Amino acid sequence: MKKNTPGTPLPQELDARVTRFGLRVAAGLTENSTTLSGDIQERLRFAREQALAKAIAARAAAPVTESAVRHVGGGTLALGGGDKTPRWLKAAALLPLALLLGGLLLIQHSQWYEQIRSAAELDTEMLSKPLPPAAYSDPGFREYLNEHPNDPNSADDAKSDEAKE
Repeated sequence: MKKNTPGTPLPQELDARVTRFGLRVAAGLTENSTTLSGDIQERLRFAREQALAKAIAARAAAPVTESAVRHVGGGTLALGGGDKTPRWLKAAALLPLALLLGGLLLIQHSQWYEQIRSAAELDTEMLSKPLPPAAYSDPGFREYLNEHPNDPNSADDAKSDEAKE
């Protein structure tokens, strides 16, 4: 694929320049045609007819196919293959949507799993501590668990283990 550098004109711009040059040359020849001799005028007329014939032949040699360009409406054209688009190409257009949907479902599942895991961790922590039932209904219980990750009764348990020995 060719890249257009700042000094390289685009094909449309190049066509416009060639057309302007041709119009200037034609205007200059028409302007000075009265001062030319008959022989030169005849040769210019013959060259003009040959140029027109070559231009018509070049336009006829490269016709625009109907399958490559189709009429969309409102005087606009769109490139495409018409109604003969393969099914796999249509299915491939849906692939990004399917990947996005799969990613969103994976994110939802992982968040759901994380919520269940954190709730199970809290329940395990609550049930493993020897606390009175009133402590479970206390609004500051969660803060208590966060502030005291070790069991406050573990020191008592250690003393009782030493007494048994």
